[in-house]
Amino acid sequence: MVNIVVPELGESVVEARIARWLKKEGDQVALGEALVELETEKIDLEVSADRAGQLTSIKHPEGADVKVGEVLALLDPSKAAAAAAPTTLPPAAAPATVESAAPKATPAAKNVAKEHAVSLAAVPASGPRVTKQDVREFVAASTPPAAAKAAPAAAPAPRPTPAAPGDRTEERVRMTKRRATIARRLVEAQRTAAMLTTFNEVDMTAVMDIRARRKEAFTKKYGVNLGLTSFFVKAVVGALKAFPAINAEIQGDEIVYKHYYDIGMAVGAEGGLVVPVLRDADRMGFADIELGIRDFAARANNGSLTLEDLKGGTFTITNGGVFGSMMSTPILNPPQVGILGLHKIADRAVPVNGQVVIRPMMYLALSYDHRIVDGREAVQFLVKVKDFIEDPAWLLIEG
Repeated sequence: MVNIVVPELGESVVEARIARWLKKEGDQVALGEALVELETEKIDLEVSADRAGQLTSIKHPEGADVKVGEVLALLDPSKAAAAAAPTTLPPAAAPATVESAAPKATPAAKNVAKEHAVSLAAVPASGPRVTKQDVREFVAASTPPAAAKAAPAAAPAPRPTPAAPGDRTEERVRMTKRRATIARRLVEAQRTAAMLTTFNEVDMTAVMDIRARRKEAFTKKYGVNLGLTSFFVKAVVGALKAFPAINAEIQGDEIVYKHYYDIGMAVGAEGGLVVPVLRDADRMGFADIELGIRDFAARANNGSLTLEDLKGGTFTITNGGVFGSMMSTPILNPPQVGILGLHKIADRAVPVNGQVVIRPMMYLALSYDHRIVDGREAVQFLVKVKDFIEDPAWLLIEG
């Protein structure tokens, strides 16, 4: 008898929730076949069989929380079906030939495709591999409205049912693992850190002028738009070099200064906020940053971010401006001690050289941990970011 256990889930992740059993007790299982979908605070993943056999016992039902190393089910290899070990096939039907013709796809995508009797070869991929979201979108686009009503629901998480006018009923929906973790970590950040926020405003004229002049050529050369965020990533890296305490963290009674710059980019996904990380952002060009951010956004939406994408980070940038926020106080992403909040650009009357002019202005907010970052450093850091954005030539000079 072989134990099917909860695998290692990545840095700091010790628990998962059983989202869906893909097999039931008594089912025959092939080598590498997915058995169960697990939902963690960061990503969803599948547990596959490391050998063929019969699934004899399921130890936890759907919805149960399980820890790393805990037994999920029992598999009996001695009861593997005879068909699991086929005789030599003719060359035309050899597995290698079939596999080489099939597009690369995630295990979840293969299951969804099998469920809907869809050929993966017909599904356009949003990235290097076909994802389950790609399959679901293909199915939705291919299914007539009448048939769609009868199709099984494929929503990844339960959503509240819209109330009818005058309806005073209530609905109780269990939090997903990600939402529960977000709630816990936000409260933890406020309870364990001496968090303060300082504000400033920045004139976006220079950056917007550069984008207007270079946007078309940039897109033609690199295949991605020249956005605003890459300027702020560059500005943040420059400011962190000038104020290293904001790129540090507290471990016990020691301060750990990081001499590398891994910038987390907060992304609002369907299941909740995720923060994928741009590694070594100080070594990245504008195109690299823009391509990285576009990739993160696409994979956050289709559920293909990996634990490696979300691990670590020395500082975070969050942009509430894309949702229309004029000003907010971002909450720290522990153990980081700084987070920069960007906001909506709005035309405002400002004094310039003794005259009142209309300029595109943005409010900036820096939340920081006062235990190791003094108010003076925080204010100067934010002024440094402002200076880089208002005069982008400094980004070249200070590299």
